[in-house]
Amino acid sequence: MTARTDEIARFLASHGYHAWTQTLLAGDASTRRYRRLTGDSGQTVILMDWPPDTGGDTRPFVELANYLTGLNISAPRILAQDHESGLLVIEDLGDALFTQAIAAQPRMENTLYRAATDLLVHLHQAPVPELSPLTPRVLAEMTGLAFTEYRRAVKGQSNDMARSHFEDQFEEILRESLTGDMVFVHRDYHAENLIWLPDRDGLRRVGVIDFQDARAGHCSYDLVSLLQDARRDVPTRIETDMIDRYIEATGIDEVAFRRAYAVVGVQRNMRILGIFARLSQTFGKRHYIDFVPRVWSHFERGLSHPALETVADAVLDVLPEPNADTLERLRA
Repeated sequence: MTARTDEIARFLASHGYHAWTQTLLAGDASTRRYRRLTGDSGQTVILMDWPPDTGGDTRPFVELANYLTGLNISAPRILAQDHESGLLVIEDLGDALFTQAIAAQPRMENTLYRAATDLLVHLHQAPVPELSPLTPRVLAEMTGLAFTEYRRAVKGQSNDMARSHFEDQFEEILRESLTGDMVFVHRDYHAENLIWLPDRDGLRRVGVIDFQDARAGHCSYDLVSLLQDARRDVPTRIETDMIDRYIEATGIDEVAFRRAYAVVGVQRNMRILGIFARLSQTFGKRHYIDFVPRVWSHFERGLSHPALETVADAVLDVLPEPNADTLERLRA
């Protein structure tokens, strides 16, 4: 028995879960590990294992889970916690990720996306907890990963001059485009972090996970995350309808919102290009490169908006298109 295994066993025993059977669940892009615990009568909970020595900090998850459940949103309830050890027992919301629910019942796709969009409308009306803000400068600097990770993996160097110049120009575009009050931003609000709970009512049918990195930011951010999904193709019809739905429900200025949506789309997808390159190159998670052409398509489409015309050509000249050779280098 390893020291970590022993630590987990003590934690579970202290909260009455020592006799429950454990099943390892598929992980995500982080250092977190999850196990489903099953009791004698079939009841289940989830063990989150996020060791502090790997950078884990379970406190934000607990604080934000409590915030979301306080808004009548279906985040996992916290059942047991030991922050010093990086261990939580949380409510099991099941396995019906939107991705799987749609695959099982394709006709439900529009219903699920409508529900997820309506949840954002509800969330954006709530007071924002104390969160670090996604300021124009922060967002601009986040795009640097496209140069330092994605471009460097393909070309062998990052072109720091081009990166710095782009960030400065892009910061001004962000500053002009992202107007209005900040809202709660999940930052990874997509079909593999949303769980369909059909036995619940209204907005509570949407289970929300993986929110521990939330920030305060522009209201378009999570809608971009939902509709420009890196991992699955969201039909154009649904993307268009959900943008219209959000605008109508909130009464936000349509022209300003569509501009912000395009600009945030460019920002987010540039960052994802860098993250996926790093996951492949540094951590050996080559399957993330399969998503790069889709991410690039979102990025390129966003650049076609007039708000990006001053930077579009230059950034496309510097960042390599994901052709067969590029993808091979990213997997190397």
